[in-house]
Amino acid sequence: MFCFAGRSLMCINWSGTLLQRVSCNLGPLAVVAPLLEQMDVAAIIDRHLPPDPQLEYSHGQVLRMLLGARLSQPLALVNIAGWAEESGAEHLWGIPADKLNDDRLGRALDAFFRQRHSILASVAAQVVSVFRLPMNRLHYDTTHLLFCGAYDASEPIPENTSLPPATSSAAFPPAHITHGYAARDTKMIHAGLCSVVDELGAVPIFGHTLSGNANGKTGIAQQFQLLQDYLQPEPLLLVSDRGTYSAAHVARLERAGHHVLCSVPWRAFKPLFQQQRQRLFWNNASYLSVEQKRRRACHSSLPKEHNQLAVLRHQVTDPDSGDIVPCRLIFVFSSADQKVCHKERQRAVAHIRAGLEQFARSLAAGQVRSQEPAQIHRRVVKLFGKRSAARYFRWELVPLTADEQAALPPPQRGCRRPSQRFVFHYDEAAAQADAADDGYSALLTTAPLTRSADTLFTEFKQQCYVEQGHHQWKTPLAVRPLFLKSPERIEALVYLLKIALTGYHLLQRLHRQAVPADAPSTEKRLTTESILRAFRVCPLVKETTRLGCVVHPVQLTMRQRQMLARLNFPTPAQTLARRLPPYPRE
Repeated sequence: MFCFAGRSLMCINWSGTLLQRVSCNLGPLAVVAPLLEQMDVAAIIDRHLPPDPQLEYSHGQVLRMLLGARLSQPLALVNIAGWAEESGAEHLWGIPADKLNDDRLGRALDAFFRQRHSILASVAAQVVSVFRLPMNRLHYDTTHLLFCGAYDASEPIPENTSLPPATSSAAFPPAHITHGYAARDTKMIHAGLCSVVDELGAVPIFGHTLSGNANGKTGIAQQFQLLQDYLQPEPLLLVSDRGTYSAAHVARLERAGHHVLCSVPWRAFKPLFQQQRQRLFWNNASYLSVEQKRRRACHSSLPKEHNQLAVLRHQVTDPDSGDIVPCRLIFVFSSADQKVCHKERQRAVAHIRAGLEQFARSLAAGQVRSQEPAQIHRRVVKLFGKRSAARYFRWELVPLTADEQAALPPPQRGCRRPSQRFVFHYDEAAAQADAADDGYSALLTTAPLTRSADTLFTEFKQQCYVEQGHHQWKTPLAVRPLFLKSPERIEALVYLLKIALTGYHLLQRLHRQAVPADAPSTEKRLTTESILRAFRVCPLVKETTRLGCVVHPVQLTMRQRQMLARLNFPTPAQTLARRLPPYPRE
């Protein structure tokens, strides 16, 4: 403590000499870089893309830099150079920031596009081998990517185009950016993902793209063909949602020696369920959600939901050969879904009833400008919308007698006295009949009988992990918006971001595998987002000397050292010491 003129100062800040030092923040790249090295991404890309002696840096080196940027801090291509300089990635991977212009990145994407299927498959094989992922079960699901703009260069894929490509270098056209069922006013494409799923979560390993107007049946057929051609997996169980179900899909997997587990459209199997309902034998399912486990563990007063299963032997007919494929139908009753269906039906019925009653009053009061039946029909159809509860209502226009018209109040200005009355009826019996099926659904499987329905149902419920992957693809990895105009470059970037998504999920899987058994539950469920957040600040110091730029790593925090040790990743200091020569001693 210092004292000046009777006043005490707790501390003093001093001004010193100017140092030619610049700090950069390695950030999440401290864990992303070692991960991409283990995935061997750059080397795999370079093996597929013949080297060009005129290229200063290989396509694998450039695209690895793009992957690192996407996993660390999603940016448009024009901003990659600035990120490489600010993060120190240029020193980590040996590409000066001023060399990473969007033209160089675009040319690398053009080259990647021509080999996208085989590169993605090779990365998948590398990941499965190095990280020992189980391949006895794959989950498939699709998501859509929306676009703004005309994209006139995007054309429909010719119907006679073979898939998979005849050779690994075949020029297969990109997915058609067009209008689809999910957003009829916006252009889109679909991205399908196949993921390995177990108790540690999901790891997307392979995928493809679909035209915006394609459906799930087309998607899973193409995905399976790509799997067979590029990965040639051992017999596995392919899990998917009801949008992918068809007899052709079941027969296709059966012919190839694989098994299917797929939810099916309830309306298609509802008659069979009603026919066999009284003969089904129901058992409680062992599957419980995390919330339901918590309620039971702490003896909560909240409702305890449950699931019940009933199995029925079934068979489907191969539409191509006419062969019979034996299978099982697993009927599922969910008390939670039953409550949701009941609540949604009540809400829809109340909305439609209130709307019809209001319209009837408006018509009787002369407040409806047009009383033409066609206009009234359009208004009712708009009120019904796509609500399934609309089928419980029927309506009609009843002509009014002269006395009834005279008894009505005078119409408002611009309206005329009504000549008919709007009457609607609600079919309570139909609503009750549908309510009897609330909470029921069905799964179809060709898995061996040694795999119980309870086990298969638990595995199917893990499909939600794949849907979480779609969310992470669109938020932390920012697969959209895509700031590219060429359909080929768009597709190349989407395929490259599939590799980024694989790395994103691998990171949390590696950490969860290394967490001790007695660790807190928060550590066992740690996500990639939390891991990357822990490395949000990981600075490097750059010093300009007469011999060049010297990069100094900074001491890591205890939490960062702990995470790197669990992941078995080198520290930034170790990585830089391996990549950069030591500063010469004078």
